[in-house]
Formats: sequence, structure tokens, C-alpha cells
Amino acid sequence: MVGVSDGNSPAQPPAPGNTVGRPVLSLALASMMEDSHAHAGAVYLLSGDPPVLELAVMAGLPRTFAAPWERVVLNSNVPVADAVRERRLVWVGGEEEMARRYPRVAVVLPYPFALVALPVATGSTVFGAIFLTWPGTRSQELSEREREHLVSACGRLAVRLERAAEAQVPVHAEPDLLAAPTLGGVAGTLGALEAVRMAARLPYGLCSLDLHAKVGFANAAAGELLGVPASRLLGTHLWTSVPWLNDPVYEDRYRAALLSQQTTSFVALRPPGEWLSFRLYPSRNGLSVRITRARGVSRSAGTAPPVRETPSRLVTISQVVSLTGALSEAVGVRDVVELIADEIAPTVGSQALVVLGSRAGRLHVLGHRGYPDPYTVEQFEGMPLTERTPGTQVLKSGVPAFIESWDQLQRLYPARRTTPDGYAAWAFLPLIASGRSVGTCVLAYAEPHSFPTEERAVLTSLAGLVAQALDRALLYDAKHRLAHGLQEALLPRSLPALPGMETAARYLPATRGMDIGGDFYDLVPAGGTAAAVIGDVQGHNVTAAGLMGQVRTAVRAYTAVGQPPEEVMRSTNRLLIDFGTELFVSCLYLRLDPDERCAVMARAGHPPPLLRRPDGRVRVLDLAGGPLLGIDAAAGYPTTRVGLPPGSLLALYTDGLVESPGADFEEALADLGRRLGEAGDLPLDELADALVRHEADAEERLDDIALLLLRARESS
Repeated sequence: MVGVSDGNSPAQPPAPGNTVGRPVLSLALASMMEDSHAHAGAVYLLSGDPPVLELAVMAGLPRTFAAPWERVVLNSNVPVADAVRERRLVWVGGEEEMARRYPRVAVVLPYPFALVALPVATGSTVFGAIFLTWPGTRSQELSEREREHLVSACGRLAVRLERAAEAQVPVHAEPDLLAAPTLGGVAGTLGALEAVRMAARLPYGLCSLDLHAKVGFANAAAGELLGVPASRLLGTHLWTSVPWLNDPVYEDRYRAALLSQQTTSFVALRPPGEWLSFRLYPSRNGLSVRITRARGVSRSAGTAPPVRETPSRLVTISQVVSLTGALSEAVGVRDVVELIADEIAPTVGSQALVVLGSRAGRLHVLGHRGYPDPYTVEQFEGMPLTERTPGTQVLKSGVPAFIESWDQLQRLYPARRTTPDGYAAWAFLPLIASGRSVGTCVLAYAEPHSFPTEERAVLTSLAGLVAQALDRALLYDAKHRLAHGLQEALLPRSLPALPGMETAARYLPATRGMDIGGDFYDLVPAGGTAAAVIGDVQGHNVTAAGLMGQVRTAVRAYTAVGQPPEEVMRSTNRLLIDFGTELFVSCLYLRLDPDERCAVMARAGHPPPLLRRPDGRVRVLDLAGGPLLGIDAAAGYPTTRVGLPPGSLLALYTDGLVESPGADFEEALADLGRRLGEAGDLPLDELADALVRHEADAEERLDDIALLLLRARESS
């Protein structure tokens, strides 16, 4: 049976007036868990712009287990994000598969369990996702019947959410569900009472914990062994009532038992010198714990974890591990700022943040979040580091500053010539990497906030993790700017006007690496004619871009001296071989003659161009050609003459526009031709945007894309 939690979850109850009816998310989740014999699960709802998956209800496990994934952006490498992004069922059969496919999840939850994630979607709309988990002892695969049942259940939930959306009825987060035992009538009650009496008489300690680690029962022996009366244990968290058990190692065993549903154990030293053995027996509604004196444990087995005056932790070990994994994936400065805003600031109770750096002796705002008026932050841009402000002082000294109120800020910095930012307390954290300051992270709080010693230590430690990521991100962004500038310098800034022709071009770099590659295009006026070229140098790096610049320059030079198309290709091929480079180049070169209404084309291993005729029909120009440039010094490049009557349109492109992993080239080429036929009458710039729109919107492009469009004008 599934019952409602005791309110420790941050989830909010459904709003009054939610006419969807009963708690639709909770009921759907409970039904799926019951039918599939899953021991835990959760429902996410998709919301926001950009869209984010937000945890709406969880069952079978405390919400702290999913703390790193309370909010999941769709490009995250986690199962629910993949399920929504790819609109499919995602199955992970065990810890080895989890480690291989989702390493960040496996680092935070390194336990044997199986998981399935499914989108909650209709044919047109995605509303969210569901995940379910099972102990690692279940079979490694889902049967077809199980798959069909789970997909159908998600479909039914999606229909209900769709109806609610049509009726403009919001669906809110709901209280988490925890498994609860049932007792049958008077006999069951009497039996339970007798079980309690029996447990109280046992010589070893027994206690029961719910899914939040709260003690529901403890016998006298447990109280004696733990050094805390049993009456004081009831209703409290075990880690709080017994401070020497408040250690990540012991918490890990508790999490392992709950998630894997397998018996776990550990030994712990009760100060000053008594070792106790703990054996945890999990069920779907909590844990039974057996406590005995450990035999044969030597003093060399370890030392006692320190007794904490403040047993609660600001950041759990799972959140630290998750944060470390996320920081390792951050690429640019923007990624680091978003990570602090999404994962650190909410955890420590901060409502706004600023990340500051320095450049040429002046303050530089690297990013911020939580300030309705951007000027509040941007006024610090360019401030000399000699100004006496908390941000500049921390950046120069590397010493953190914790300001607990506005009055304290005015007292410490009376000459601070700024307007209040609307916040009442601040933590200024130096970001130190490899012994040097790379920036300052400022966390702002809406209310006056005291910073006890433990919290200051946690914030300073988190700043150390952030600093390493920010240092890498600053270096990446600097290289990215350099690469982007090089790419812009090597491609034409604009296309020259050609008599009798309209032209448009687009270039999209690959999203992997340094956003720089070897795809290129050019238009070269040559007397009464003109030449067009498009090509692709192997690779996505500075070497490829440099070679691309040399090829483009060579083509321009050979065109300027009047060489015909086949000679331009031969000369460029021989030049590449003379360079001794190991990179090859595909290329398509054509000479336009507006007066003759034709083009003479030569091809070197490049995808064939598309020709849209004035009547709207599109055909692939299967041109004769030669091998890639840079392979064979004796290669020839025969030419093909193609008529270009008024209204006809040539589309030249690189393979990134039609090739992707798993896609059939012929089908992709046919699709490009279909889109060219349907939209070919648009103004040329609009047409260029339409042809690359899908690739421009893609989260990941494995290859560069270049597109050059040439349309013969109607006679005036």
C-alpha cells in the first residue's frame, strides 16, 4: 500500500481548485510501481523557457536521493532527459551499464539497481517524464509486455495532463509517496504489540527507520548500545540523535541498502573505544537495524569519525559528488555560472549571484543571476581594482568575506559608492586555482544571514571546486575567441554583387571542439564572368582552418590569372601535394557566365550540387569529377556544362548538411531537394535560413556546414 509522506518533502500539495481530480501524478506513479513491482520512482513535469524537467512527486525513496536532479535541463546526460529528448523508453539494467552510459549518476549512486525512464507525451506534446527503479537482483532486461505496459501507462497520464492543459487547469507538484505497512484489524494490532514486547526483551539492539532515517521504534538495548535513551531516539533522525554516526561512510551504507534493497552492514566506533556492528535489513517502507557489539575489531581498523557539534550538513556528500561531476563537464564561463546558479546557490540558500574576474587591472563581470535590474551588477564592470569594495578586496587578497547584513556592509565599507542591490547579506568567495586568483563568486541572500564556522568552511570548499572549473572555462573561452576570429578572417565577410545573379551563403561550425573547421565557400568576380567555390578540409581544428585559408587563396589566384575550371582544380591539387599535408580536401568549383546563362563545373570528391529549375522541379547534378584534392598529383578533373535559365537556382553545400550518424545519405539528399523545391521561391536569404534551420537549432553538430545559393535573375 502507498501512503502520503509526513511532510518532510519540499513538494507542494495540489492547489485548491485543481479540477483534474485526485492527485493524478501520485496515483499514476503508485499504479505503475504496483503493476511493475518497482520499489521507487518519480514523476517530472516539463516547464519553463528554456524547458526544464522539475521533480513533481517521488515515491519509495527520500527525495534527498534525487537532490542533484531536482531540476534537469534537457541536454543533461541523465536517463529522464534522454527519454524526453529522444521520445523513447530508456532502460538501464544495472550498475555497470549505468557507469558506462550515465557516469555522473553512477558516481552519485554507485549501487546495484535497475532503472527505466519514459517520456510522458502525446503525439504532439511532451508533458514530462517518469522513472522507476528496481533492486539489482531483478533480470537485466524488460520484457516486451513490461515495456508495452509502462508505455501505455505513461500515455494515459499524458492524455489526462493534455485534458487539464486544454481546460487551463494547472497540475502542481504533489506530496511524495512512501510505502507504509498495513495491519489487519484487532488481531493485527495485538500481534504488533506482542512483537514490540518481544523485541524489547532481546539482548541486542533493534530499531526501525523510515525512508527519511527517522526512528520509529527502538528497544532498550539499542538505546543502551548507542548511549541515548530509546525514548529520545523516537521520531528523530538517527544521525542527529547519535552525532558520532553522522558520517558520509555510514550514510552511504544506509543509501545502498534502500536503493539496492539488499542487506548491508558496517562497524562504527562509539567514543571513546567501543566498536559496534550495524546490520541494515531494507524493505519498501524503510529499514530494520540490528546493533551488536563488534567482536575482533582491532584498534588499527580506523579511528572514530569526529563528533560534530552541528550534526546537520549544509551540503550532502551526494551533492558534492554530483557537483564535482557537473563542474568537470562545464566547458565555458557561461556553463560555470549557470552551474553555480542551478546547483550551488539553491543548496546554500542564496537567491542571487555574481561571478567576477579581472582584466587589465579592472573588475570584469563574468556572469550573474537573480538581479531583476542588470545595471545593479553591470555598474561594477571596468571598476579599478584599487577601489575599496568587497569584490575587489577579495579578488586581490584571496581571503573570503562574509557580510551578514546591510549595516555591516556600510560599517566595513563606508566609502562604497553604489546603490543597494536589494539583498541583505553576502558571501564573497575567492576562486583560487593553482595558487592564483581567477575570480570571485558573490552569493547574495534576501534576508540577513549569519555564517557559522561550518557553513563558511563548506562555502570556501565549494569555491575551490568552482575555481578549477572557472580556470579551465576562461582558457577555453579565450581559445574559442581566437578560433572564432580566425574563422571569420578566413571566410568572406560578404558576397560580391554579380550581374544577373542573386547570392546568399551560410556557415555553421561544428558544436564539438573549438567551433572552427575546414568548410569554406567563396565568390570571385573575374571580368565578365565569376567563379564560385565550395569545399571541405578534413578536421575541425586550427590546422584544418589554416589549410582552408590556403586553398581559398590559391583558388582565387588561379581564377584571377584566367585558368579554366579544370586547370584551377589541377593547380590547387598539385599545390596541396607540394605542401606535404596529410589532410585532403573535397571541392566543387564552377565558372559562371551570366551572358551565356550557364555554368561550367569541376568536382573533386564533393557532394553533388542541386539545381532547382524555374518550374520548381529539383534534380541532383551527377557531375563527372576526380578524387579529393591532395591525393594524386596526376589526377584530372573533367568539367560539366550546366544551363542556368532565368529563375533557376543552384545549391552548393558541404556534407555536414546531409550527413549525420545513422542517417542514409540518399534519403537526406532527397529531403534537402524536397525542401529546396517547396521553399525555392522565397527570397534567397530566407531560403538559406530555411535550409539550415534544423541544423542551426540542433544541440549538437558533429560537422561544419557551408551553404552557397546562386539564383539566375529574370531578364529585366
